[in-house]
Amino acid sequence: MADKKKPQQRKGFRTNEQIVYPAHGVGRIVSIDEEEFAGAKLELFVINFEKDKMTLRVPTEKSERVGMRKLSADNVVKKALTTLKGKARVKRTMWSRRAQEYEAKINSGSLVSIAEVVRDLYRSESQPEQSYSERQLYEAALDRMAREVAAVQKLDEEGAIAKIDEVLSKSAASTAQAAEAAQAAQDSEDAQAAA
Repeated sequence: MADKKKPQQRKGFRTNEQIVYPAHGVGRIVSIDEEEFAGAKLELFVINFEKDKMTLRVPTEKSERVGMRKLSADNVVKKALTTLKGKARVKRTMWSRRAQEYEAKINSGSLVSIAEVVRDLYRSESQPEQSYSERQLYEAALDRMAREVAAVQKLDEEGAIAKIDEVLSKSAASTAQAAEAAQAAQDSEDAQAAA
């Protein structure tokens, strides 16, 4: 029997293309295979996640349902980096509830949602320490975001992390300066009112 040539493209995805799988982040389609399960032929994307040393087989028919997508466009990466500049939005709910929400955002596959988690859990040197679970979620979100930013902007992962860190620290510094300026203005008003 002659060896059948494997398909190079299915459902808008090509072999050797980097994609985002929501629960695992950026991976590369290494092949599109056809395998037989219980007498039925099934076409599968074989996706390699090099950093995690993991290979995933996803039925081509389920790729859309599981949220597999192409890498974000440049404008989405810019929006995610802009999201990092925003003020952290920390709800006043129990940590377990917030942790679940953060985990859901990380696994959503949305780069902007992941950026929100990075922004909300970021701590500068002047801020109090994070708990172990906060740190774990922050690092998971940062890793997921950095991998996609690196893939889209053709950087290595360290370069992407440095870029994200730079945006976060500039934002934290400007927030701290604004807080200091507001405090100084309040002190000045208080001094004038007392005089």
